Amino acid sequence: MGKVNYREMEKELTMARVLISMPERFLDEIDNVANSENRTRSELIREALRTYMYRNQIRNSKKAVKNAELLETLLG
Repeated sequence: MGKVNYREMEKELTMARVLISMPERFLDEIDNVANSENRTRSELIREALRTYMYRNQIRNSKKAVKNAELLETLLG
């Protein structure tokens, strides 16, 4: 088994606080969704950001594949 990196584990378990600004109506909508799903506002926002980051990673991967295919076609 590999060595356990306790410093990295601690980073994953520690929650940092972030202050963001948004319109109150949007915050009300977020709270309504969170309440309807029996979750906290923070849980909902964390999941939304994870989903955004994952989709962005997939989109960038697809662009990289497309660019590689184009380059291969051009170089023959």
